[in-house]
Parts: sequence; C-alpha cells; structure tokens
Amino acid sequence: MTNCININRLKIAVAAMSMIVLTACNGIFDDIYDYPQETVPAKGQIVVNASSWTDWYYVDLNQLHRLTMEGDEEALLKAQTEFVAYPIPMEATGEKVETPITDKRSGQYMYWFDVWGEGVKNNTYTYFTPTEGQTAPEEWTFAVHRNNVRTNGGAVLETTYTSMDQLPESSDDFRNMTFTEDEWSENQVWDSQDQMLMSYVPSQGIEVNTVLSSWLTMEIPPMPPSFSLNNHVFILRLKDGSYAALQLENYLSPNGKTCYLTINYRYPY
Repeated sequence: MTNCININRLKIAVAAMSMIVLTACNGIFDDIYDYPQETVPAKGQIVVNASSWTDWYYVDLNQLHRLTMEGDEEALLKAQTEFVAYPIPMEATGEKVETPITDKRSGQYMYWFDVWGEGVKNNTYTYFTPTEGQTAPEEWTFAVHRNNVRTNGGAVLETTYTSMDQLPESSDDFRNMTFTEDEWSENQVWDSQDQMLMSYVPSQGIEVNTVLSSWLTMEIPPMPPSFSLNNHVFILRLKDGSYAALQLENYLSPNGKTCYLTINYRYPY
C-alpha cells in the first residue's frame, strides 16, 4: 500500500513539473525566462536590446548630448535605455522574382547559406520579394539590428584603441584617414530564422556599415551560431561633419541574451 502511495505521489510530482515546463514555454513565465534583467548604463553609455530579428532601433547622439548639457538625468536615462522598435517591412508589394536583382530594390532577399558545410560565406541568391522601404525617425545617428549597424549618411573608421580613455584629445588626428560609408547589402540583415535549419534565410535589402557592424561578428558553423566581440573604438563621421567615438562593450544581457548591446559613446568628439 505504501509503495502505491509513493508511486502516485511521484506521478503527481512529474505531472506538476511537466505543467510548469509547458507553462513556461507557452509564455506565462516569459518575464523569468525570456526578458533580461535591467541594465543601468553608466555616463557615456547606451543599452539597447537589439535581439529582435524583425526590428531596427535608432540612436540619436544629438539628443543624448542635448540632454546631458541640460542636466535632465531622468530624460537622459530614458534616452539611454528606451528605444522604439521600427519593424522591417515584410508584406509583399509585388510578385516574387527569381532572377537576381541589380538595382538595390527594397524587399526581402531569400538566400541559401551553406549552414551545415563551409559556413555562411558560401551563399546563393534564391529569390526576391518586393516590400515597402524601411521607416526611420526624423532625427537619428545610427541604427542597430542584432549584429547589423547602419548610419544616417555617416562614415566609419576603426581604430586600434581598445578603451575610450586611449583616444587622442581631438578627432583632428583622424580627419585625413579613410572612412567607410554604408554599403548596399541583401544577405546580411537576417530577419527570420524559420527556415534556417533548411539553410534558407531571408534578409532585408538595405544599406549597412560593414566597418561598424564588425564590432559584433556572428559565425556559422557552429550551430547555434557563435558571436565574437571586437572591442576596438570606432570613429563615426556624421553627415553634418561632426565626429563621435563608439565602442561595443558588451553584447550579452545579464541573463545571457545575445545582441543586447552596451555601447560606449563620446559625442561630440
């Protein structure tokens, strides 16, 4: 009789544990399992959760500088940590095109990637689906999407410095160096992982800055992907001719979520 009671208790415990696991997977415990703990930025830092596959987040360095000068700490903290998501357009506005596109058209570009072989550097165009163009706020300096970065008409130089404290007093030292502007891409801004196991990944056709994007590199293989951080300081030349210094300090949340970016900045520089 005792053995039967113990077995029944064990069955009940297993059933309860199963319910907890299923409940967590269904979203009731999302705040425990999925969302990172709050990260408070230091002075000269921003923290942006750029882990979404389907959204861009925009940073306005002019706004951050203005709030710093005004001494409005509450508004500054909000600007350092709260970023509006601007969705990548997904809805088709025309028919699928199987021949390669050569005119930098906005839309979704489906590529086959050699995920299980040589890696993502071996890839092939499959088809294109036109969509609306990417939306953006009126004022912004650079935007982040996972490991992708683009600028608002800017250009970027990578330095050899690994600390903001190592920078020269003035950006004049960099003014005659070669800066890289944003370049068109149709296979880097991955915006869905639904078909990744079959080696197909859609990307947004959009201009990105390959130099600034190199501060966070995704490698496949292995699977799941691995990430590596480049902690060099980058110099951003804004379209108005002013300069900023940027450095990716961390790409993980306190809970280990990737593409949760802690970025050091100096502006104006």
